[in-house]
Amino acid sequence: MKKLCANDGSLTRRVWLAATLLLAPGLAAAQSAAVQDLSSIANAATDFVRAQFGAGAGNGQLHINVAQLDPRLRLAACQQPLQGFAPAALTAGARMTIGVRCAQPQWSVFVPVNVETEMTVLTLNKAIARLGKPGPGDIEHKRLRVPGFAADYLTDPAELSGRHLRMAAAPGTALTTGLLVKDTLIRRGQRVTLIAAAGGLEVRAQGEAVADASPAGRVRVLNLNSRRIVEGRVETADRVRIDL
Repeated sequence: MKKLCANDGSLTRRVWLAATLLLAPGLAAAQSAAVQDLSSIANAATDFVRAQFGAGAGNGQLHINVAQLDPRLRLAACQQPLQGFAPAALTAGARMTIGVRCAQPQWSVFVPVNVETEMTVLTLNKAIARLGKPGPGDIEHKRLRVPGFAADYLTDPAELSGRHLRMAAAPGTALTTGLLVKDTLIRRGQRVTLIAAAGGLEVRAQGEAVADASPAGRVRVLNLNSRRIVEGRVETADRVRIDL
């Protein structure tokens, strides 16, 4: 009887070992399947950016590059389609952080995303100093792959009117809305005419600009008669209209 029990115990151990060896590959596969594929997270972020900001490419072609995720990141496999989302206060730009979340089981990650647009833009054909005003002879059209979205770049030479360079720029520089700023029409300390109209009656007074102002911009002006500071809209280089 003791010998039979010994044999039974040995047999049990051998069966357990064989079963473990046979089931190990299946268990490993199951464990692997239970981990979310990182490429699916990158794809979800890409799809979200294209859906939300694709119109920002205009007539250009949008290129979206998601930063490589840490291969050590192990998230439970999502039982539902992944959802991309925008974190609070997200500003569309060349570099963004996009969220990707799973509803079941619940988890979320944030991934860095770089955006470029392949488009035809205005570029300088020569160097221009700070405060310089590029003209039609200083630019050319080039198709480039530029950071960010189409709205950040100038494409029509007419957009140069009334603008100057905020800083010096080298040949080949793509002209952006941030690089070119509107010319100052009224400068701080300048004397201007204040105009206010109500019920068909127009009143004028002399004032002094408290700050610089661009065309069609708003400026604060010291009324030299009342010594009060008022705000109005720039009409010309020496006239400011006060809204009553």
